[in-house]
Amino acid sequence: MRLRRPSWFALALTLVGVAVFVRLGFWQLHRADEKEALLRLFAAAAQAPVEDFAAVAGRVAPERYPHVRVPGRFLPQRDYLLDDQVVGGQVGVRVFAPFAPDAGGTLLVNLGFLPRQGAQRRLPELPPLPAGATTLTGLYAPPPPTGLKLGGDALPHEARWPKLTIYLDLEAVGADLGRRLYPRVLLLDRDPASPYVRLWTPDVMPPARHLGYALQWFSFAIAAVVIFLALHRRREPDEEPQ
Repeated sequence: MRLRRPSWFALALTLVGVAVFVRLGFWQLHRADEKEALLRLFAAAAQAPVEDFAAVAGRVAPERYPHVRVPGRFLPQRDYLLDDQVVGGQVGVRVFAPFAPDAGGTLLVNLGFLPRQGAQRRLPELPPLPAGATTLTGLYAPPPPTGLKLGGDALPHEARWPKLTIYLDLEAVGADLGRRLYPRVLLLDRDPASPYVRLWTPDVMPPARHLGYALQWFSFAIAAVVIFLALHRRREPDEEPQ
């Protein structure tokens, strides 16, 4: 195939576009590798030896998910329900309860997922929490991402507990409780006797989606080259319009 001499602008635009698309594709591949490593770390953390919460709470590397033991007491009747959650095809809520560790401060505990009930999708009845001193074990992990905070902070306007919210902001919850919360939450270990569903995974974009984006960027690079060649293909004499 013979090509017409392209303009410098067309050539530069194509080369820059291809370089950018390829760069973005490799960046997405790199992000997929990072997420794979993060998922492996998260899966291994639940099987790791239990550490004392007081020893790690104040100095946790971002990529660590310590498996901790936390003695203390639940604050009674101060639950928060994170709405519009989907687990195993069921719509429901994730239940968070404030906990006062013996080491001081207040720790928000993710008790797990409960589905909404019946055709009307009623809020589930919450199982009672231990009333006295208890010891919890679980992963000390970052809170779920807040996303878009549509409608602002509704917690102060709710008069009854448990309080329902569409996003979980630790600062807003702390202000609502009048307590300073730890910057992470506790994801409780699985308990076969508990009605809560506890299928913990990091709240990050999955590796497969990054791979999909990488394929998309590489496709854009190929498309840019194809368009450049198509626009600059020299017509053969027998292709000239009559």
